[in-house]
Amino acid sequence: MVTAEHGTGPEERELISARARQVAAEVPDPELPVLTLADLGVLREVEVDADGTVTASITPTYSGCPAMAEMRSDVAARLRAAGFSEVRIRTVLDPPWTTDWISAEGRRKLAEYGIAPPGPAPRRAAGPVPLTLSPTPRAVACPHCGSLETEETSRFSATSCKALWRCYSCLEPFEHLKEI
Repeated sequence: MVTAEHGTGPEERELISARARQVAAEVPDPELPVLTLADLGVLREVEVDADGTVTASITPTYSGCPAMAEMRSDVAARLRAAGFSEVRIRTVLDPPWTTDWISAEGRRKLAEYGIAPPGPAPRRAAGPVPLTLSPTPRAVACPHCGSLETEETSRFSATSCKALWRCYSCLEPFEHLKEI
């Protein structure tokens, strides 16, 4: 069991916090398992209190995201399996998540997996995240051949945050992670 007792020095507590962060950061996204929660940018913060309680903060990708329960459960289970017995998962809604938070490594992984990564997220006014997603982007590069000669065939795919596209150059279908 990993703990940060009251007598633990700052350096040791820092190492324990870094270990907890590493464990939580490696949890795969349940809908895009090629990405970790850190790649996706939903893992916001991991803190270890003086009594050893780990609090991991995560942000849903959009309001009503059905994967949140799975994310919470997976992060808690991985931290407990790593020896952190007291674990809390906190949902953070402000600021709302944006596809701009996907790391460069995450974007690379998406493209290698055959999913076109999102472009820059649209700018929106302060307040609640709108239920409608951004309009279709002007051009999406095919993750298979790089061609911009592509078209959207369906606004929705296996998850509501992805759309179906096809490439006219290589004739391959692909998914595109929408800009949010």
